[in-house]
Amino acid sequence: MSTTLTLKNIPDAVYERLKQSAELHRRSLNSEAIICLETALVPVHVRPAERLARARVLRAELPLKRYEVEDIDTAKRQGRR
Repeated sequence: MSTTLTLKNIPDAVYERLKQSAELHRRSLNSEAIICLETALVPVHVRPAERLARARVLRAELPLKRYEVEDIDTAKRQGRR
């Protein structure tokens, strides 16, 4: 059974982000809000083997470069600015 929910006093910044996201995904505001709520509240169970397989695919797509400790430390510092 579907339930109706009315939201009041949504901060302007949240409303604008939701509106932009809905436009980007070509969804209504209502559909986008439901997707956001589901993503935040309904856990998605991924088996460890599936997660590992996805990580391996992502890793295979990375450029073949060996990163040194100094490179990693520099990247960390730059990300904190």
